[in-house]
Amino acid sequence: LSGFSSYNGGGMNGTSTMMDFLEEPLPGVGTYEDFNTIDWVREKSRDRDRHREITSRSKESTWALIHSVSDAFSGWLLMLLIGLLAGSLAGLIDISAHWMTDLKEGVCLAGFWFNHEHCCWKSNTTFTDRDKCPEWKSWSQLILGHGEGAFAYILNYFMYVIWALLFSLLAVLLVKGFAPYACGSGIPEIKTILSGFIIRGYLGKWTLIIKTITLVLAVSSGLSLGKEGPLVHVACCCGNILCHLFTKYRKNEAKRREVLSAAAAAGVSVAFGAPIGGVLFSLEEVSYYFPLKTLWRSFFAALVAAFTLRSINPFGNSRLVLFYVEFHMPWHLLELVPFILLGIFGGLWGAFFIRSNIAWCRRRKTTKLGKYPVLEVFVVTAITAVLAFPNEYTRMSTSELISELFNDCGILDSSKLCEYVNDFNSTKGDDLPDRAAGPGVYTAMWQLALALIMKVFITIFTFGMKVPSGLFIPSMAVGAIAGRLLGVAVEQLAYYHHDWAIFSGWCSQGADCITPGLYAMVGAAACLGGVTRMTVSLVVIMFELTGGLEYIVPLMAAAMTSKWVADAIGREGIYDAHIRLNGYPFLEAKEEFSHKTLAMDVMRPRRNDPPLTVITQDSMTVEDVETIINETTYSGYPVVVSRESQRLVGFVLRRDLIISIENARKKQDGIVSTSVIYFTDHSPPLPPSSPSMLKLRSILDLSPFTVTDQTPMEIVVDIFRKLGLRQCLVTHNGKLLGIITKKDVLKHIAQLANQDPDSILFN
Repeated sequence: LSGFSSYNGGGMNGTSTMMDFLEEPLPGVGTYEDFNTIDWVREKSRDRDRHREITSRSKESTWALIHSVSDAFSGWLLMLLIGLLAGSLAGLIDISAHWMTDLKEGVCLAGFWFNHEHCCWKSNTTFTDRDKCPEWKSWSQLILGHGEGAFAYILNYFMYVIWALLFSLLAVLLVKGFAPYACGSGIPEIKTILSGFIIRGYLGKWTLIIKTITLVLAVSSGLSLGKEGPLVHVACCCGNILCHLFTKYRKNEAKRREVLSAAAAAGVSVAFGAPIGGVLFSLEEVSYYFPLKTLWRSFFAALVAAFTLRSINPFGNSRLVLFYVEFHMPWHLLELVPFILLGIFGGLWGAFFIRSNIAWCRRRKTTKLGKYPVLEVFVVTAITAVLAFPNEYTRMSTSELISELFNDCGILDSSKLCEYVNDFNSTKGDDLPDRAAGPGVYTAMWQLALALIMKVFITIFTFGMKVPSGLFIPSMAVGAIAGRLLGVAVEQLAYYHHDWAIFSGWCSQGADCITPGLYAMVGAAACLGGVTRMTVSLVVIMFELTGGLEYIVPLMAAAMTSKWVADAIGREGIYDAHIRLNGYPFLEAKEEFSHKTLAMDVMRPRRNDPPLTVITQDSMTVEDVETIINETTYSGYPVVVSRESQRLVGFVLRRDLIISIENARKKQDGIVSTSVIYFTDHSPPLPPSSPSMLKLRSILDLSPFTVTDQTPMEIVVDIFRKLGLRQCLVTHNGKLLGIITKKDVLKHIAQLANQDPDSILFN
């Protein structure tokens, strides 16, 4: 057969009355509707065809050779651009959020665009008064002229709440008015898009612009949310928009998915200043198809993004993140016990958070609550701001709180967490021994305990509102508070009871043996692991974040424990739970399919249904095919030899059929409703009087995937996962029996798990 010359089999011209006008591919053929799944097999084979053509041409002329080199290079150039754009946007977001967070408490007279820290750089105050420089005025000092007393406190309180409400209302109104897709964290949707689903506009330019602006507003409003998750969405928007510069990526959905995987890595890289952690996050958490080439490209994109952010230097301390710490105290083997306890706490909190948050989001979807997003944001912000202001640990931004909790107390620290009873005759250099806690530490302890309770509950209601909201920072804050509390408790225990058997070997009097900041770091990792169920990427992100290489083992122990504990209570991480709540068609690659069912149990049509809608290869007119298209809503139709034999020829997509028939009526003479459509290679000679025929061989997929009716479902599910299919045809003794689509597979899995199978449609 000559028709198999290419994947589509572009056949040769038949008789003179017949014109195979589809030799040139039509615009629109092979593209997808919104909310459809892409066909990975078809996209990849198209790309291979394109690549072969370029390679064969490159031997003919110098110009073609240059074209082939530029084509090979375009991927790396695209990664460079994504890295530069993502890094710049992250720097912009960091700087603006820092400034606007400080704006709630006061303003800088030297220039209103300075935040508190930058404002006090130029002033020559002493080191202990470095937060009270004359250039920075709180709102009460500006309005009343003094900052002391009850009235000043009430005024500051009032201004704090007003600014918080203003920021969050502006954010929710912008999201509601211009880009409804900019809300939430975006990671569940990006996971779904990377698995081959199409959500038009989710990664578009409006979403990018609005998400960048509203992310700054939402973070500055003091709500319990972070900017890390949404930065992945922002980076993926950059990737998607920049794909339009290169035809190779613009026209091929599967190639574009590879770019988005790398963009997600760049997003985490700038969110945490952790390039390698970003690559591993993309691999472990968000990507569906991750070939080696994508790994190298992600690495490069993450590197460029981190480098760009570093040259912008948003925090002015040449670090990529706010909470960079360096401890160099060795940890002792016995400390693994409290670390594992923190892991258990993280797992329990993660499971509790996922259950409560999903229950609340389901309420929002099913009750009237969902109709008032602005009111909901207003109420939650008001409650957060009113509760946050009196406690200095909830008043500061969450990143600063984590930074303070991770910090190890030095001699010059003025924070309340470091108010120990000093005994200076035993200090050697900078390493302070374990000391008795002073009154400041005890005050800090109960304030942190209150902050912990508030963060635990308020985050449940915040995540999933109609503002951009990340989950990494609040979960890390919960864990860091719990860890710091435990760390100080263990430290005091060791100080007062250094003669106990468990401490006697390694913690003598006057030694510095316990670092509370390390406990905070391990707790943060444990809680983040409990919520997202990351393991490898989490540990790498944590040690890149903190520069603590010698603490990999404690981090691994905590991350693993928290994953085990959380998995024992509920199988899914927060992102998978949200994917299921929203009913996105996502086939989880990690789960096993363990039921004994066959393809014939899942395929449609079922026993009592009407027979399968098919198109014959050479006996249907244009009118017949148009009737089938109008009466059914399927996205494609099998093509058979004849109604009687039901032998399979191929598969044709509905969208391609509609476009081709419309185009033929405009461009080709003599195509009327009675014209016969041929999918065969050679058409029979026509009698002179009959209308000219329409040949559509070129849009026919001649190699559709088929399984027999006795194939076990676990193999079918595996084929769908590994190859990313949209549909698979079922045959019996070579005859076409039925069809299985991705949604059928998902509904079948949901039914076996005793869930409602109709929730799988995109709602």
